Amino acid sequence: MSELLDESHPEGPYDSLSQTPMSKLSNTELARFIDFIEKFEEVTEDGLSMSHGYREMRMMIHVMRNHLAGRLTTPTSLADASGLSYGTAKRGIEGIIKRGLILSRPRTKSGKTVSLHPSHALIEEWENYANRIKALLGETLGLDSKTDSSSRIALEESYQSTNVISPPAVLLQRLDLKSGLRVLMHADPTFMAMHNLKRQLEVIFGVNVSNKAKSLDSLRDEILSNARFTHSHYDIVTCNLPWFGELASQGMLLPLDPFIEREGYDLSDFHPVAIKSSRYEGRQYGIPVQTTPELLCYRKDILESAGLKPPTTTEQLVRVARAIHNPGKGFYGIAWNAARGTPLGHTFAFLMAKFGQPLINLQRIEGGYEFEGAAGDQLRPMFLSDAAFRACEYMLDLLKYSPPNILQMSWYERSRCYAAGEVGMAYSYTSLAPLFELNNQSPAWQEERVEAAWAAIRHLTCRSMSKLYILNGSLVTSRFSVSQDPEVKALSPLIDIVDGMARKNLLQAWPRPPVPGITDLTTIAGNEIFEVLDGRRSIKKALSIAQDRADRMMRDKGYY
Repeated sequence: MSELLDESHPEGPYDSLSQTPMSKLSNTELARFIDFIEKFEEVTEDGLSMSHGYREMRMMIHVMRNHLAGRLTTPTSLADASGLSYGTAKRGIEGIIKRGLILSRPRTKSGKTVSLHPSHALIEEWENYANRIKALLGETLGLDSKTDSSSRIALEESYQSTNVISPPAVLLQRLDLKSGLRVLMHADPTFMAMHNLKRQLEVIFGVNVSNKAKSLDSLRDEILSNARFTHSHYDIVTCNLPWFGELASQGMLLPLDPFIEREGYDLSDFHPVAIKSSRYEGRQYGIPVQTTPELLCYRKDILESAGLKPPTTTEQLVRVARAIHNPGKGFYGIAWNAARGTPLGHTFAFLMAKFGQPLINLQRIEGGYEFEGAAGDQLRPMFLSDAAFRACEYMLDLLKYSPPNILQMSWYERSRCYAAGEVGMAYSYTSLAPLFELNNQSPAWQEERVEAAWAAIRHLTCRSMSKLYILNGSLVTSRFSVSQDPEVKALSPLIDIVDGMARKNLLQAWPRPPVPGITDLTTIAGNEIFEVLDGRRSIKKALSIAQDRADRMMRDKGYY
């Protein structure tokens, strides 16, 4: 289209609202616009199930906009939005409800008050309608979706794909939970995204949602404490994968198999390792929300400027860390979990796995180790193995090229340090990647609640909700389909990386297997090996003490 006239031009048509000069359309442009208006009406009539005469477009826009924003729509507010008299609007709303495009859901048990929500059919209609209008606009404005920089406004080919996941629809019936849905969460970006979507979740479920977030160690303590009560204080708890063996073996988690079997709930879209890790003795105790592998992150610009290639072995990593380490300028080689206790214990477990041995004596199988059904000697700690010794040596090497506060550094601190540009490399969980990837600045349950809690779990882990978490600050998912959604893939290369790892079976749970005792073993490792890093004990002495403590703990608890 023509450019706007310069302010110095004394003549020309004006926009009546802005009083700014407008360019005059050419005959070709005006003809194209008329064609667009004609096609627009055709597409609207063909794409949306509207009955003319009740201003249904206004009502549909209102209910869709409120749904996407997490706002409640009532019959009164919808009638007001229509611009019609209340009686006329009421008849129009009733007609839309009868056609299955709007759902009327009771807000209370009495059913005297209701809320209105778009049905899945209406959401699908509007998605298809939007795609067709985007295509029409692109065609009208002459935008090439493959080359034009404005192609994101027009229809991109990938957005026509069936891989695009629809926004979540509301439950047909509100959750039957008198005091609302109570969720205990881990305070990481995925569950913070869930917390930020609280208002929208409350609209979807029809009840108040109460979230309580804890750090990793505090989360486990809270779950153990909650298990002592006659009635659980929570309907849903988020659980670190290695804890499932411990919690399930002590009867603290409810098996989900009856619900899964009753509804034919399909688990095939989830990463197999995530499903397997939330199982114990053949029973499913959890539904995955996120898969967050430990990755090595590195600054491409720093390595390239130093003429270095990304490291692929521990030896290469140490050499790269040494080369880029410049403490005089406040820049360090690598950040990692070295804080005493659980953080360092996790590092030790992963590094032992790097050298080919899990923390316990699991049976070797093709592609790794088998942890399902592990018992007896397979639960024996392996602190006196060659892999344990080499892991300690490797950490001592890393220590030389780490920030001064490395012995106080855990999950968040190492990722924050990398995001702040203080280190050239960092071991980091992908769940914390939003700190730098999305930062342009760098057993007791009340039985009557179980059915409602399962409905909430099913919805909170569905494809559309998983996508919503990612669009609101998370970068991890356990579902293959979500990773293939074009809107999701466009956010970060990490999405494709983790999806590729899952498809190639590179994601493994055996470094931190979900078996009884693994959490205590990790804590023992993190405390005893800290003495090595702090220079107070030799590797051999620390590993011997760790083995003695671990053997005693496992025997005392009857694990072997």
